[in-house]
Parts: sequence; C-alpha cells; structure tokens
Amino acid sequence: MFALLLGKVKGGNIIYKLCKGWARIWYFFIGIKHHEIYEAPHATNKQYVFVANHISYMDIPPAIVGIHQPLRVLGKAEMSKVPIFGWIYRAAVILVDRTTIEGRMRSIRNLKAALNDGLSIFIFPEGTFNETNMPLKNFFDGAFRMAIETQTPIKPILFVDTIKRMHYSSLFEVTPGLNRVVYLEEIAVEGLTLDNLNELKNKVYVIMEEGLKRYIQYPTP
Repeated sequence: MFALLLGKVKGGNIIYKLCKGWARIWYFFIGIKHHEIYEAPHATNKQYVFVANHISYMDIPPAIVGIHQPLRVLGKAEMSKVPIFGWIYRAAVILVDRTTIEGRMRSIRNLKAALNDGLSIFIFPEGTFNETNMPLKNFFDGAFRMAIETQTPIKPILFVDTIKRMHYSSLFEVTPGLNRVVYLEEIAVEGLTLDNLNELKNKVYVIMEEGLKRYIQYPTP
C-alpha cells in the first residue's frame, strides 16, 4: 500500500514491478513457462502503443511479464470495485467505463496523460474476447487514433498460447505449458493524420492476422 502514496506514476510503476514478480511466481507454481519471441528488434527504452489479440483471461499476465518498459493497461472500471484489490488496480490500470460517453472520454484523457508522463500504454483493439474461429475480430479505432494523435509508434504483440492455458469460458481451469509472447515489427505513425486512421488500423490488423497464422492452425473458411 505504500506504493499508492507515491502517486500515479511512481506508485503505479512500483505496483507493476510487484505484479511482474508475483506473476512469475504464480507461473512457477502452476507450471506455465513464459517465453518471448522477437520477430523484429524491440527497444525497451521507447514508448509504444502496445496492441495485442484478446482471447483469454490469461492475456493480462503475459502482458505484465513480457513488456519491459513502464506501462499502463486499459482495464475495465468495474474491477476497481473489488475490495483491497481495487485500490491497487486503480493505481496501476487506466480505467474505462464503456457504459457512458463521459467514461470513454475520461479514459482517452488518462491514456494521453500516461503517454505524456513517459509511459507506454496497452490496449486490446478487439475490445472483448475473440470467441470466433478466426484469428481476430474487427478492431476498434481507439488505439490507432491514440497513436496518431500522440505520434507514438504502435508495437503489435501476439498471445498465441493463452487460450490453451486458460479458455475464455472459465476462470478456474488452468493448463500448464508454454505461454509465448511474440513481438512483431514496430509500426511508425510519424506524419500520419486521422485521415490515415483506417489505413493504419487495417495495416496492423493484417500484420497481426498473418502473425497469428504462423503460430496457430485455423479452420479453412
């Protein structure tokens, strides 16, 4: 709780480090092996808008363990209501209340503030779990609008094993094994405007879709 007294940036960074340590210990006891694959160089001293596919409750631990720069994740506001845990959650996560326009706008302001503070941000562009048989659901605009407006490069990453480790249908069934995080190429946004938003979104979608197909066998459409 001491970390919470240090403010949103310093306190949040300490909490993230504690969460990273806790996640590694948890992985050890449940038999999950974290493994990072770099298909392209990755600079841990740069700010990014991280985007990833979303298919499991297990997606958050590898994001915390596998991203090695100060980070804030966009998370659901309702989780902050959990006693004790909610205090920590509010310090380390940027909350979004999707039920109101004001709630969504507040999260956008907080994401931009995090970038202004020198932090990277992490967004699932699909919004919710992908429960289809395809690599990805359609992307929302938010992550790509944020990247363009702040001129922050996008770093796509893939979670290729999380659905095997914990299926989205259950919070209580964990399967030991490999849990890979794949870093893809950085996507520059320098000079782009909102007129390029759909072009950028589609480019990232294709790169991530092709990446997932390299690691996962999907049914033929």
